Amino acid sequence: MNWLVLMLAGLVEVAWSQSIKPTQNFTRPIPTVISLLLMALAVWLLSIAMNTIPVGTAYAVFTGIGAVGAIALGVVLDGDPLSWLRIGALGLIVGGIVLARAAS
Repeated sequence: MNWLVLMLAGLVEVAWSQSIKPTQNFTRPIPTVISLLLMALAVWLLSIAMNTIPVGTAYAVFTGIGAVGAIALGVVLDGDPLSWLRIGALGLIVGGIVLARAAS
């Protein structure tokens, strides 16, 4: 069950990463509140997952999901560039997540 919570925490982290830019350096109140709430929710879910998943593994998976999701949404929504090196980096991150899960 905590692995599902960890996956949800990672997805919320992806949403949080996308919510930062609309705050315009935290000068817009409503987007700022949304961003802070998403950040708090992501960390709270991560803390729940850490009840049974080792801290290092949980944090590595959490940040890996966040990184892959943020890059993917940047490419899809913002037209960020996608090169073979970037695809390779994403593959290494996903491979690291899989290995961290297997090691637990």
